[in-house]
Amino acid sequence: MTEFGYIRVSAGVPIVKIADVDHNVDRIIEMIRDAYQQGVDIMVLPELCVTGYTCGDLFNQPLLLDKAEKGIEKITVLSSTLPVAFAVGCPVAVSGRSYNCAIMISGGRILGIVPKCHIPNYGEFYEKRWFRSGKDVKGKTIRFAGMEVAFGSDLLFEIKGVKVGIEICEDLWTPCPPSVSQALAGADVILNLSASDELIGKHEYLRRLISQQSARCRCAYVYASTGWGESSTDLVFAGNAIVAEDGSLTEQDKRFSILPAMTVKDVDIEKLRNDRSRYSTFYDCPESSVAEYRIISDGVYERESCGLPNDLKVERFPFVPDDGKKLNKHCEEIINIQAWGLMQRLNAIRCEKAIIGISGGLDSTLALLVTVRAFDNLGLDRKGIIGITMPGMATTTRTHNNAVDLMHGLGVLALEIPIGKAVAQHFSDIGQDPDKYDVTYENSQARERTQILMDYANKVNGIVVGTGDLSELALGWCTYNGDQMSMYGVNASIPKTLVRHLVRWFAGEFDKSISTTLLDIVDTPISPELVPSGKDTISQKTEDLVGPYELHDFFIYHCLRNSFSPRKIFYLAKRAFKDKYDDATLLKWLGNFYRRFFNQQFKRSCMPDGPKVGSVCLSPRGDWRMPSDASSKLWLDEVAEMKGNTIHNN
Repeated sequence: MTEFGYIRVSAGVPIVKIADVDHNVDRIIEMIRDAYQQGVDIMVLPELCVTGYTCGDLFNQPLLLDKAEKGIEKITVLSSTLPVAFAVGCPVAVSGRSYNCAIMISGGRILGIVPKCHIPNYGEFYEKRWFRSGKDVKGKTIRFAGMEVAFGSDLLFEIKGVKVGIEICEDLWTPCPPSVSQALAGADVILNLSASDELIGKHEYLRRLISQQSARCRCAYVYASTGWGESSTDLVFAGNAIVAEDGSLTEQDKRFSILPAMTVKDVDIEKLRNDRSRYSTFYDCPESSVAEYRIISDGVYERESCGLPNDLKVERFPFVPDDGKKLNKHCEEIINIQAWGLMQRLNAIRCEKAIIGISGGLDSTLALLVTVRAFDNLGLDRKGIIGITMPGMATTTRTHNNAVDLMHGLGVLALEIPIGKAVAQHFSDIGQDPDKYDVTYENSQARERTQILMDYANKVNGIVVGTGDLSELALGWCTYNGDQMSMYGVNASIPKTLVRHLVRWFAGEFDKSISTTLLDIVDTPISPELVPSGKDTISQKTEDLVGPYELHDFFIYHCLRNSFSPRKIFYLAKRAFKDKYDDATLLKWLGNFYRRFFNQQFKRSCMPDGPKVGSVCLSPRGDWRMPSDASSKLWLDEVAEMKGNTIHNN
């Protein structure tokens, strides 16, 4: 693995000739060389690719089996000069019985031979005519290709510190694939050597099968199936080179190719292992599911000194799908989750009034839109939604007008309650200098607004719908017992970058008048509007104070979802934002994120109810439980160390 837990894997599909072992060995060697040139660590090649899968009764010919063994010997010798570990498919004769096997080779030696466990004998498959099942073959050692080799279905391999399991074609299609027990025994990567023919609809089913198995086993699943060159007497093989990582698929650009195919992907082993430790039920399986395995190592334990792979793709917005069609689908689902949660709360307490503070900003806009969806679904009058604008010392005409226009456009009950006089009286009561724009000046306004909302909710027997989002909660960018508090927070697990996309998505759901208002809200700088500038312009910009939300959302995702260290998050951020932020800027805001995240936990410890929407949530009753006085020293020290190194290197 690299310093940050990456390993480069590959699925390769060489061109074969049936029973022409010399040709096949040469093509396999070419593919291994190609993989080496691309920096591959672990590679899988198709089932029986040394001979070809469709040899039929030729598998009973000792000449073919002997030639295949010599072919493996040639490939093994070559591997001593190419630091790529690979599994290649080959028939192996043991004590007069033939097995359909995967042979794991690395560093000039055969690490082990794994026989296929489930031998298909239905439809177009009749492998039992030639091969025995290896599921009960365990603890054996055989002599093959001039060396003593471990043989059995009880083998796992350790390649550069990564545990690798192997299954062969049909093994995946059974109710209890070997990869399940292999993953429970610690296998991070599963290799599948396959020869799966093409049928209408089968490829999509196969993709789902691989995706689901990689997700279920929290592993990387690397699948290579034979293609051009196999016999078409009765079947057609299109060639598949697929890599799945925890449910996400990558595959070659084109199937049905007369050229060799290869898919190369960097998989994050650290992330997969973190997921396994995070989800307690992963290892909560009956003892019968956990098999005993012999683990054979390639002898390479040290980590490489390099950082990330050069061509690793890192999503800049991990909470926002980059595919437009997928994003639209996600937006619809997210809104339904938010609205459904609010609907259930309203129904449970027999409430038909919802009170929302409307500022003309992104968060309150989304909360209002979600509440409208909830009321419409319940068949309630939108006039039961009471939107209240509360202009204060720094409210601008732009945000105020957008708030008013949006409420009128949506047909909710719009009220305006200025807070200036009440806040001035409060300043006088506590002896606050009204010209001193400190935290007391700002928070007094936020708490006054919350008091108005709460009291009005009592007056009309309604509930206050909270507007604060996940990013604000993570940073503690909210006033304790002010905008931090509500009776139900619909945005509590929506990060700021996603809020913007959801509001923009809503703009396409309404007529032009509402849509125009929504798009202007999307384009308005994010601001609490608590400090006056003397002009009717937004001068207090949140991102100037706490940092860009696109960075903080990136930090939140990789810190909370993946449990990555500051050092790894920094290198990922460098990759994702390489054309936008320099190292010093990234480290500045990364340090600010950790400082605020730890210091502001007390606000999250008493946050209101709200629906969980994605994989990251900060509810103290569910996903995130941390003492409010936990020390951030370890994390900030690592950031400080990187800052020192950055300065030194510059």
